[in-house]
Amino acid sequence: MCLLLCNVACTTGSEDQAKKKGQDIWFEEYLHDYGELLQHSEGTWSFAFKNVGKQAIVINQVRSTCGCTIPEWPREPIEPGGSGKITVIYNTALTGTFLKSIYVYSTAANSPVKLQIKGKVAPPKEEISNN
Repeated sequence: MCLLLCNVACTTGSEDQAKKKGQDIWFEEYLHDYGELLQHSEGTWSFAFKNVGKQAIVINQVRSTCGCTIPEWPREPIEPGGSGKITVIYNTALTGTFLKSIYVYSTAANSPVKLQIKGKVAPPKEEISNN
């Protein structure tokens, strides 16, 4: 119970800090670490956000730093107090470590917002034969 209350308090504090800084769009996290993924596995993640401003926000565009990361975002205005998700799909066909940036351009005072994903894509583990 205490952990849940701390999480709520910490989240609320972050929203309040965003408001004090004149920010209109606040994300629950700005960096997501996938950890280790297997090659050709699911590479989808959603960044949750909230409009903490006093006017509706329109997300005009979301750009990634490479073609291996495909973003999806809501096209309708997000009213004050409203929330949404920016979903990114990372292509796990290539192995190795990655750190990619996604820029969210909107009518918010703090536009653009930089989000990041990182992790490592490992080749599938070979099955060990019992010979």
